[in-house]
Amino acid sequence: MSRTDDDQNGPRKDEVPGDEQAQFSALLEDSVEDLYEHAPCGYLSTQLDGRIAKVNTTLLDWLGYRRGDLVGRKHFSDLLTVGGRLYHETHFAPLLRMQGEISGIALELKAADGTRLPVLVTSTLKRGSNGQPLLVRTTLFDARDRRAYETELLRARKEADQERDRLRVLAATLQKTLLPPALENMPGLDVSTHYHLASPDEVGGDFYDLFPLAPDTWGLFLGDVCGKGAAAAAVTSLARYTLRAAAVYDPDPVAVLGNLNTVLHHEYNGADPRFCTVVFGLLTLDPEKGGFHITLAGGGHPPALLLRADGTADFLPTPGGQLIGVLPEAHIATTTVRLAPGDTLLLYTDGLTEARTDATSGSGERYGDDALLDFARALAPATASDTVGAVRDLLDTLGTGVDDDTAVLAVHAPRPPGEEQR
Repeated sequence: MSRTDDDQNGPRKDEVPGDEQAQFSALLEDSVEDLYEHAPCGYLSTQLDGRIAKVNTTLLDWLGYRRGDLVGRKHFSDLLTVGGRLYHETHFAPLLRMQGEISGIALELKAADGTRLPVLVTSTLKRGSNGQPLLVRTTLFDARDRRAYETELLRARKEADQERDRLRVLAATLQKTLLPPALENMPGLDVSTHYHLASPDEVGGDFYDLFPLAPDTWGLFLGDVCGKGAAAAAVTSLARYTLRAAAVYDPDPVAVLGNLNTVLHHEYNGADPRFCTVVFGLLTLDPEKGGFHITLAGGGHPPALLLRADGTADFLPTPGGQLIGVLPEAHIATTTVRLAPGDTLLLYTDGLTEARTDATSGSGERYGDDALLDFARALAPATASDTVGAVRDLLDTLGTGVDDDTAVLAVHAPRPPGEEQR
């Protein structure tokens, strides 16, 4: 036999055991007055001028007052702190008169002993049959736990902000130690650099340097270590000092990168392999024609750009160059070029070409090699400082689309004094 709807909805009243029914009935016999007096919140009724007309026991217990201390004697604003009283008079009360109700306002009450009680206040106007306001009914909720939570939340946020600031300072300081404080002034050569940090919270792995090897010979390099953070910083430091030491021992660019490859492969050929891309250049002064002879060796690095004095620009490709540190013996690609008076050589890391042109979309196109070549051709001829300045403006234009650090190094052979620039 199927059950009736009453059966499905639970036992009928006459089916409830007698003891349980009696207990349930007793719970429902609370008087309205008792519910008002001992509610889990404070109740307050005031006249339109704010004079207290009625208050429940809960609020009296919170504040430590007797009923006679408040009813007919004090106004609601008298229970507020100085700041709360000012807010009540200038904002709370006018809004209540206009809207007829205002809710969830955070205020502080003054207890009889001078302590403060944070509360959330909701007030409504009670109106008569003719629509005229008669009195104000106010409900107050104890907000001490909430205030404590908010205070703790603010403290934790402040500590997190301070920690973030400390990490940023540490990252910036560490980053500075990985780059030369100032490139040495090479006679007859104009040099300019820029380092663009994609994130102030992380140490990048890009590096560069320019240093003398002989009276008329200089070495330069620019590279990019895989990854970020402390591990990348360690590789960056090792790569930079290894390149300088190797160049002093044997300045041949292929030998220099070969030495770096041996060191990195030996140190990081384990569970956490580390590698980098590098371009190393050897600059030799040309005393007869002016300018410099440059031999570049590339290990998996983006090709250098040559901006010529005649207004043209082209990549100086080093095809086939392999990442440094991956294999026991890496293939190093080389190219040789003359840096004539008025020419500028630009080295850069792939944070530039891999930047997204549409920062608002994760699927934005990469800036790319073709766009960079067009940029260089429109810029040439240019000095080193003008070239780096233009790249800097380009990076700023790309904004958050530049999601990787970018290092830029430009060297320029000035024209003879008195010769006009194009």
